[in-house]
Amino acid sequence: MAEPDHPLGEPATAGADDDPEAVAAGPGRVLVALYALFALAAGARAGVQLATQFAEAPLAYLLSAVSAVVYLVATVGLVRGGRGGRRTAVAACSVELIGVLTVGTLSLADRSAFPDATVWSVYGKGYGFVPLVLPVLGLLWLRHRTLVAEEAAEAAERPDAHPPSV
Repeated sequence: MAEPDHPLGEPATAGADDDPEAVAAGPGRVLVALYALFALAAGARAGVQLATQFAEAPLAYLLSAVSAVVYLVATVGLVRGGRGGRRTAVAACSVELIGVLTVGTLSLADRSAFPDATVWSVYGKGYGFVPLVLPVLGLLWLRHRTLVAEEAAEAAERPDAHPPSV
C-alpha cells in the first residue's frame, strides 16, 4: 500500500514546516542548499579536471566526481522527504561520511596517491572542512526528522482522548 502524501490528513496547502514527513523544513532548507551547492561545485570541478587533466591525478578527479554524485543523491533525498527520501539521504550522508574519513585519512597517510586534492582530501580542508561537518549535521537532522515523523504517526493512531464521564 502506498504511503499517503499527507499522513496526518493535512490539506494540500499545509507548508513543509507543518509536515512531519518533510525533511527540507526549517534548518533542512540550509542542508538542501549546501548539498545542492556542493553537488554543483564538486561536479563542475570534477568535470573540468577529468576533461583537461585526467592523466595528472585520475584517482583524485574520479573521487571528486563520486563526491558530486553523493551530494546530488543527498540533495534529492532531502528534497523528496518522507520515509523514502530520508532513507536515501541517510544512505548518501553515510557514504559521504565514510568517504570523507577514508579519503581524508589516506590523503594524509600517502600524499603521493593524491597528487591533486579532491573534495574530501584532508577531510575537506580545501572547502573549510564543510565536507566533514556536513554529513554529521545531515545525519543528525535526518534522525530528528525521523523521530518527529514517528511521533506524529503514533499520535495519529491514538484514539482521541474523551473527557471523563460525569
